[in-house]
Amino acid sequence: MLRRLYDWTMDLAAHRHALFALGAVSFVESSFFPIPPDVLIIPMVLAARDQAWKIALIATITSVLGGLAGYGIGAFLFDTVGQSILDFYGKADAYIRFQALYDEWGAWIVAAAGFTPIPYKVFTIASGALSLDPAVFTFASALSRGARFFILAGLLWYFGPPIKNFIDRHLPILATLFFVMLFAGFIAIRYLF
Repeated sequence: MLRRLYDWTMDLAAHRHALFALGAVSFVESSFFPIPPDVLIIPMVLAARDQAWKIALIATITSVLGGLAGYGIGAFLFDTVGQSILDFYGKADAYIRFQALYDEWGAWIVAAAGFTPIPYKVFTIASGALSLDPAVFTFASALSRGARFFILAGLLWYFGPPIKNFIDRHLPILATLFFVMLFAGFIAIRYLF
């Protein structure tokens, strides 16, 4: 089953609408969707290495725009939509403690969340709800998301076929590690913040 999903993703990555799908996933992941765009970036770059920088750029731009949508949810819809999303991730109780940290370290918190597997959407919503300067938010988001996606695309571009062969040989282990990291990000949100 995992092999079929991987092969389907590789086929999708070479599809003519793959960049649109990547943009959509990057956008919604930054505001409410739990699956990171890396799951599309990896096969897309492996399927079309000459498009690596374009793929990273589209992921970065749409992720930052999605982050601004998350910011808007926090700023304008926190009591309805934003609170529900934070409740889903188990962060409603930590919100007051988090405000003090955010006042002092907001830009750094956004940058860390944008680069790591910690669920970024929690921080986009919190940034709006806590009125982090929108310019600071946008800069920190662009810097961290861009670094994450361009480093990933660069590594895949540089190592290309050997990485594809490695993934092909070790797909079950890599998929397990990916989901462990994703789950660890959610756990970090729940217990660290």
